[in-house]
Amino acid sequence: MTVDRDVIAEHEQAPSDEVSRATVIAYSVAATLLLGWFLFGWLVLQQGFVDSVGESAGAGFALLLIISVVGTVRRSRR
Repeated sequence: MTVDRDVIAEHEQAPSDEVSRATVIAYSVAATLLLGWFLFGWLVLQQGFVDSVGESAGAGFALLLIISVVGTVRRSRR
């Protein structure tokens, strides 16, 4: 029982990592751009719905990959 209590006490005292306002704004802008890219491909270029979804999803995954690499590099410098 004491081990569990020690682990819980350590976990409760750990500082929480809050997301900055700039991060939330950047993710919102990225989501808006991806939605715009989907609508542009589907409505303006008249691609198929599935093709537009796939293209937007691919762009989103590439963006997430870039974000994770940049985050890893920044965290390793600390």
